[in-house]
Amino acid sequence: MSFTLKEKKGDIIATAIHDFTDRQAYVEQRGHHFFITKTFDEVDAREYQGLYVCGGSAPEYIPLNQKVLELTRYFFDKNLPVAAISHGIQVLIAAGITKSRTMTCYPAVSPDLKIAGGEYKEVLHTEAVTDGNLITSPAWLGHQALLSGFYKLLGIKISM
Repeated sequence: MSFTLKEKKGDIIATAIHDFTDRQAYVEQRGHHFFITKTFDEVDAREYQGLYVCGGSAPEYIPLNQKVLELTRYFFDKNLPVAAISHGIQVLIAAGITKSRTMTCYPAVSPDLKIAGGEYKEVLHTEAVTDGNLITSPAWLGHQALLSGFYKLLGIKISM
């Protein structure tokens, strides 16, 4: 399922590919075409068992949509599994649910988390932090740990 701030169902947006260069800073390049399947207003949170909040630059903007904040609060109010990575914590901060929660995030976001009453835990970028129904990771390198923990919170078992 893909959502966006202003586009409508059926529109196509381009994803952004983040890559690191020898300058130690990441660059964004135009990525793949992505079809919008719903707007935020069309989302019924009761149809979902958990929430995954992406990182990147989107979390700076999507909290401007009140429905995003309502959806985020719904999952916390129902104690459903929530995963957030990197800058995705900005959505949780804007929704007002970080107070007294222990989590990690991209280091540059940690001052905002602390101001919002959350406890920042510094971990390796390959790790994740779980606090009740919430699992967070500081960067895309933590996807393995984040998704593994998110699946556990959802009650999903994967075996080979």
